[in-house]
Amino acid sequence: MSQEAEQHALRSRRSHPRSPGEPRLVPYLYLLPALGLYAVFALAPLGHAAWLSFFNWDGVTPATWAGFGNYRAILSDPQIRSAFVHSFVLVIFYCVIPVLVGLLLAGIFSRAGSVRGLSGFRTVLFLPQVIPTVALAVTWRWIFGPDGPFDQILRAVGLGSLARAWLGDFTLALPAVGVVGSWVMYGLCMVLFIAGVQKIPQSLYDAARVDGAGPVREFFAVTLPGLRNELVVAVVLTLISALRSFDLVYVMTKGGPGTSTDVPALEVYTRAFEFGEVGSAAAVATTLALLIFAVAFLVTRLGSRGTT
Repeated sequence: MSQEAEQHALRSRRSHPRSPGEPRLVPYLYLLPALGLYAVFALAPLGHAAWLSFFNWDGVTPATWAGFGNYRAILSDPQIRSAFVHSFVLVIFYCVIPVLVGLLLAGIFSRAGSVRGLSGFRTVLFLPQVIPTVALAVTWRWIFGPDGPFDQILRAVGLGSLARAWLGDFTLALPAVGVVGSWVMYGLCMVLFIAGVQKIPQSLYDAARVDGAGPVREFFAVTLPGLRNELVVAVVLTLISALRSFDLVYVMTKGGPGTSTDVPALEVYTRAFEFGEVGSAAAVATTLALLIFAVAFLVTRLGSRGTT
C-alpha cells in the first residue's frame, strides 16, 4: 500500500503543476528590489548606449540615423581592432598570471597550516586590492619613468644597459601596464583560493598523504578539484577586469606611445569626450559589453559543466 500511495502522489504532482503562488517563487520576490536597482542603474544605461550606437551624434547637435554604420566602422577601423587585441593581451597579465600565482599561494598555504604571522603575510599580499587604482597607477608611472627607481635598481646591479623609459617604449609599454595589473589582481585570486582551501575537508589531505602523495600530486588531486567554483569566479572577475581596463592605462600611458597601449574603454572615452563621436563611442561600448557578457557566460557554463 505504501508504494501505491507514493505512485499516486507522484502522479498527482505531475498532473497538478505548481501554481504561481507556490513557495518556490517566494525567493524571487526577495530578489526584486536588487533586480530593480540593477535594471535602473545598469541595464537601462546599457540599453540607452546601444540605442545611441545607431546614430551619428556629437552630444550637442541633433542626431542623425546611422543604422549599423558605426558597427561597420568598428570592423574596418584598424585602431579599434588593435585596441581589442591589446585587451586580450592584458588577459594574460590580468587573468592568467594572477590565477596561477593565486593557485600557487593557495597550495602553499594549504600545506603550511597554522604558521605564525601567516595572516599578516596574506594581508600584505592583498594590499593592492584595497589601494585606489589611480594612486597605484601614479606610483607605478613614477617607478617605470625615466631614471625612476626601477632603472636605478638595474644600474645598481650592473644591468644599466637594460634601463629605458619603459612606458615610452612601443614594445614594452603594454607589458609594463600588464605587470601592474598582475600585481593588483593576484591578491583577489589568492583570497578566493585560500577561502576555498579552508572548506576542503582535512580528511582528503590526510588520505592523500597516507597514500604517499607529495605536494604536487596533493595539489592536483585534492586542492585543485576542491577549488573549481572559486576558480570559475576568479577567472570571470579577472577576465572582466582585463577586457574593461581603463584606469591603469589612462593614468600610466593614455594609450601611448602612439596607440601601443590603446584599449576599448579608452577608445570610448576619447571618442565621446574628446572627439565628440558619441555614436561611435556607444558602438564600441556596446560591442565591449557584449564581448564581456559572452566571455563571462562561456566561462561560467564551462565551469558549471565541469561540476556536474
